[in-house]
Amino acid sequence: MAEFQVLGNVSPFVHVHLQQGDKIFAESDAMVSMDVTLDLKGQMRGGFLNALARRVSSGESFFQQTIEATRGSGDVLFGHIAPSGVEILDIGSQQYRLNDGAFLTASDTVNLTVRTQGIAQGLFGGSGGLFILETSGSGKLAVTGFGEIFGLQVSQNNDVIVDNGHVVAWDRNLAYSITAATGQGGGFLERMAGAVTSGEGLVNRFSGEGTVYVASRNLKGFAGWIKNLFGSN
Repeated sequence: MAEFQVLGNVSPFVHVHLQQGDKIFAESDAMVSMDVTLDLKGQMRGGFLNALARRVSSGESFFQQTIEATRGSGDVLFGHIAPSGVEILDIGSQQYRLNDGAFLTASDTVNLTVRTQGIAQGLFGGSGGLFILETSGSGKLAVTGFGEIFGLQVSQNNDVIVDNGHVVAWDRNLAYSITAATGQGGGFLERMAGAVTSGEGLVNRFSGEGTVYVASRNLKGFAGWIKNLFGSN
């Protein structure tokens, strides 16, 4: 079975060692270097319809990279286009849902399927739009998030509130709803209006038992800051 390892502390690599016959897949253009014993191919994983749904709904690539150790064991390094932290998740007894752009690479025995989510989550949640990626199968999965990644534990007596732009991945068993960071009073629309006028925004509230992985930085917020910075000159 392919062995996954994080190398480095700041914008780290994902290093994967494959024995002959092992196969993994990754986001398009994620491969940095690999041994000559490995073969890389572009593939519509899951077929045309699933690849199209993944591209349109979740922002992932239409074609993904498949890497196989065909001529002996070998090593491959993966990286992300943005300065990102990496978390390697064990898929099997725990399954996860992924935010836009969180997927980096995974064992060939891990499946990513497009799933629908509620209207409120899709329009306002910042957690993948109306469609999200959900894992199944077993193996290793590497996810990325802008900045550093940290796992927040959710329990029955401890709901967790996360700003929308910082969600990377979460346990499939967790329930989540959209609320405003301005308080508990009033209905959803009233709280949404308060969030807009206060500048505090909308947040995801996770409940149940499981883990939410969050990134230290908000990529869209950072892009807006860069735009304003250079636009003012």
